[in-house]
Amino acid sequence: MRTWLHLCIDMQRMFLEETPWHVPWMARTLDQVTEVTRRFPERTIFTRFIPPPSPDGMPGKWRDYYEKWEMMTTNRLPHDLLLLADPLQRYVPPARIFDKHTYSPWTDGRLQRHLVQERVDTLVITGGETDVCVMAAALGAIELGYGVVVLKDAVCSGDDDAHEAALTLFERRFSVQSEIMTAEEFLSAG
Repeated sequence: MRTWLHLCIDMQRMFLEETPWHVPWMARTLDQVTEVTRRFPERTIFTRFIPPPSPDGMPGKWRDYYEKWEMMTTNRLPHDLLLLADPLQRYVPPARIFDKHTYSPWTDGRLQRHLVQERVDTLVITGGETDVCVMAAALGAIELGYGVVVLKDAVCSGDDDAHEAALTLFERRFSVQSEIMTAEEFLSAG
């Protein structure tokens, strides 16, 4: 029997609302993400992408990135845009939040330590963006030996072609370590 956990990537207001990082069709996936969370709040971890206060002090190309997107740094961005999208916040607790500062939730080791303590072996992944933070989370999970289930109607991107390419990559290149299914298929598999 698999010990699974729902890892919901960056379903935050700064991506859902009208900002420079707006992901227009995140709203279309919100119902599916919410339903998985509603049924399994105690098995849900939300990641939140938290930008730095300013580009200063960021290493390497991250400094260049935040010089381009300085309006999205925490010194300039309204704090409430960092929050989870409604209605997800109401599930915390028992759902948990892990803040991260890069695309990957694995960089600082906190998430991995937590999952090892809970003896998790499979991650059911939802959220955004499929071809950036979801990809980083899924590939990192695969590298660490987790099974990965990506719910294709509960992930989103600002780039339709890149979204489809990412799902195709998982199906073709990581078929032993990952599965692609709909939220309904996952929920009905019980």
